[in-house]
Amino acid sequence: MEKADLAPRNSPLASQAYETLRASIIACQISPGEKLKVDALQKLHKFSSSPLREALNRLVAEGLVTSDDRRGFRTAPMTAKDLGDLTQCRTIQEAGAFELAIRYGDDAWEASVVAAFHRLEKVERQINRGEAQRDDTWTQLHKAFHIALISACGSERLISACENHFDQSERYRRLSANVRSKSRNTVAEHKALMDCVLRRDTAKARTLIVDHIEKTAANVSKYLKENGL
Repeated sequence: MEKADLAPRNSPLASQAYETLRASIIACQISPGEKLKVDALQKLHKFSSSPLREALNRLVAEGLVTSDDRRGFRTAPMTAKDLGDLTQCRTIQEAGAFELAIRYGDDAWEASVVAAFHRLEKVERQINRGEAQRDDTWTQLHKAFHIALISACGSERLISACENHFDQSERYRRLSANVRSKSRNTVAEHKALMDCVLRRDTAKARTLIVDHIEKTAANVSKYLKENGL
């Protein structure tokens, strides 16, 4: 008799499958709208069906995968309309969280922001010199800096929402990154955000974080519209 596949909820294998699929989707290694066949994923990633299905259902809850009884699982589509909605969510949430963090953050929080900035700046200057790429290392450092900015806001729910929407935005950025020609001085943009922390300037912080997010969205939106998405 074939052994039953009884992986428990939140099992280590399910978590591994979730992280593997999530990373592939965010990096656009799986195309938007692509069908996710469980049997094919089993062969590719060496997970059994139960942890894969649990992982896919978690990704549905995050908005990175869609599901229905007739079509099964697919990666979420990427459209200019969805990007606009996502960008609006990010600007509202991150600007609010940033203001709260500046209000409540202590010296240790300031130090964590400065440290996160310096780690990111080092890699960004290497990128500007042609010595590195905007790869997974840069993505991790970029996210760490953004989360450091809001980490003292006092709301774990708000931080979690910001993290999820950051990752969904990163998926859009990755989709258009290879064809984007206009460069930005992101080192200066990130330093300006750090300076708002050190000056405790909430008004400037809100303006800069919204502008920072919207600049990226504008570049991606242009790509989506040019490609009929």
